[in-house]
Amino acid sequence: MANDCQSRAQGILLGLACGDALGRPVEFQGPDRIERTHGRVTEMLAHGTHGQPAGTITDDTEMALCIARSLAEHGAFEPEDIATRFIDWKRSGPFDIGIMTSSALQRIQNGESWDEAGQREWEASTEGSNAGNGSLMRCAPYAIAYQDEPVELVDISRQSSAITHADPRCQWSCALFNQTLANLLIDVDQPLERVLDDIGSELPDDVRNAVEPVTAARRGEPVDISLENSGYVVTTLQAGLYHGLTAETAEDAIVDAVMMGGDTDTIGAVAGAVAGARFGEGTLPERWLTDIDEIDELRQLAFDLIELRSN
Repeated sequence: MANDCQSRAQGILLGLACGDALGRPVEFQGPDRIERTHGRVTEMLAHGTHGQPAGTITDDTEMALCIARSLAEHGAFEPEDIATRFIDWKRSGPFDIGIMTSSALQRIQNGESWDEAGQREWEASTEGSNAGNGSLMRCAPYAIAYQDEPVELVDISRQSSAITHADPRCQWSCALFNQTLANLLIDVDQPLERVLDDIGSELPDDVRNAVEPVTAARRGEPVDISLENSGYVVTTLQAGLYHGLTAETAEDAIVDAVMMGGDTDTIGAVAGAVAGARFGEGTLPERWLTDIDEIDELRQLAFDLIELRSN
């Protein structure tokens, strides 16, 4: 069981990176254009959006690495340290950073505390620009470190989201996502359904209404899931869970997510984390892993985060 859990934990971080890197070159393109230009995207592509080499990760994995490194170093959630790592990363000049993330981190750089900046940025934002997927894309390391502490996992997922994304839809999307990953790690039979049983009454209506059709699809019922791939956290959560939990292979989950077009790196990352937890890291295509420079560190960090819970 320990080895199986290790494979699933490594699958979370490696699957996230694979989806991120596979989706990066076609980000912002519509599905018709992607198919017309590339056919079905099953290989890491060079250039494209952001003009980077094949296998290049984006802010999705880079921010997840900040969280994982902090957890591994401190053995616990240290939000001030994580915020500092985010700022150091921002100062390094990443080629991709979300607007709300950048604005909230700038507030911290200007002297606001980590637990105030995201809230104030949210209050200053208008509906339609205040509930992006920038905290959902990075939060998966918590699911590994706190897999056997569900109450704490929910609380930490929400607090971490609020550093940059304080909207309740963002906070609770992170909590639901991480609880689902944790259930997959310990091989719960109905991972998403169990989360809805546990925290469904606390979820914002938009989040619960988006996720419930995914459970019906998992039962094989015909459902009309209007899968979108915008930067809205709720649609990203829905599509990522749908592909991650219903595809027959990890590769299919990630490729199908990317082929939706739009915010392809983040939907690929979310679906990849779910599929990696579901199928294990050994199911991710080796040809993808060899193209991603950060794979060895991600694999080691996943192992370190599992070890935290046994110490």
